[in-house]
Amino acid sequence: MRWLRGSPGSAAGGHGRVLLRVEQCVPFAVVLVGLGIELSPAHFVYTGPLLTAMPPLAALTMGPVGTLSAATGALAVTSTSATLHHSWAGEQVYSNMLGLFVVSIASVTISNLMRTRRKNELDQIRRIAEAAQLVLLRPVCPRLGPLRAASIYLAAEAGAQIGGDLYEAVQTRYGVRMIVGDVRGKGLPAVQAAAAVLGAFRETVHYERDLVEVTDHCAAAVRRECAGAIHDEEYRTECFVTTIVAQVSSTSEVELVNRGHPPPLLLHEGRARPLAPRVPMPPLGLEDLLSGPRAGPERHPFAPGDRLLLHTDGVVEARDSSDIFFPLPEAMEAVRAHGPEEFLEELHQRLLRHTEDSLADDVAMILVDRLPEDAEPCPQPATDGAGSRRAGGGEGR
Repeated sequence: MRWLRGSPGSAAGGHGRVLLRVEQCVPFAVVLVGLGIELSPAHFVYTGPLLTAMPPLAALTMGPVGTLSAATGALAVTSTSATLHHSWAGEQVYSNMLGLFVVSIASVTISNLMRTRRKNELDQIRRIAEAAQLVLLRPVCPRLGPLRAASIYLAAEAGAQIGGDLYEAVQTRYGVRMIVGDVRGKGLPAVQAAAAVLGAFRETVHYERDLVEVTDHCAAAVRRECAGAIHDEEYRTECFVTTIVAQVSSTSEVELVNRGHPPPLLLHEGRARPLAPRVPMPPLGLEDLLSGPRAGPERHPFAPGDRLLLHTDGVVEARDSSDIFFPLPEAMEAVRAHGPEEFLEELHQRLLRHTEDSLADDVAMILVDRLPEDAEPCPQPATDGAGSRRAGGGEGR
């Protein structure tokens, strides 16, 4: 499983970065204003205190190098003023320089301490996020029954670890069952909804034979989670999760239950085609939109040597600078990597090149290869008569 953070050029947080750049320019703009005053007829205005305050101001938004640069600029203006106005003989210029020197040293020291503290805090937050990542989105086993598998997660926001995208692949007595989904919205409520769906999926896949029943349990978990958001009326009324649930057993087919999610892509003999649902179904949490009986799982051929890609809409809706969507089927057909891990890595690189390292949405993908019939089987998970996992067993991996 590949788990990657978004690049610094991510679209999310762009306004905040622009504001930070403006704030970083303020000390240097003030230094230039001071220089303009000293070179103008208004040079009688005393700029010493104004220039002395620039290193501490720079220390608030920049590191030691930026703070030292602001101090150097202030010192250069003071020296230029003393030279132009022949004030080197007085004591005031030396007092200004001494004060500027002391304030600059203190500002650089404080800036370095703040930078170290922020780095330590960020490292701690990332370690906590990594632990949460392993709980919510655990690594996909590279071998699951008749499949070889790999997964990847890309966070759009720089520094983010987890979001509203979800995935899982579990080997059960009914076959290998997978889910990929996308929660509506962002932030902590989306993470909580994703955790609810994954918890329901991981539990029910082991004892529910019908794939639609598995999806219904996930839908019930979404409704409970949304109903619990008593302090967020908008989230409670607009909470839903798009999902695709797949099952691969001993037959050369894949069963799919698509609940408003982008269809998976099947790569067969070098050609990629979407496995679009014949009967569209609403996302989890929007069951009130159903006007008729629920459709059963749809079956599609999935022969040995085929590849199946389950993905979130962050892949197909990724755009380049010309506002052109990422051509996922063509990209899959162009990838020449052999193993699932290498295939996803090359697909990931093509996605980043298309978006110029600027993802607008999170991305989650699971890729599975159907192995030949004579491939060595993967051991089945230990279960009791009711199909539940025995104590001490893994998660069906």
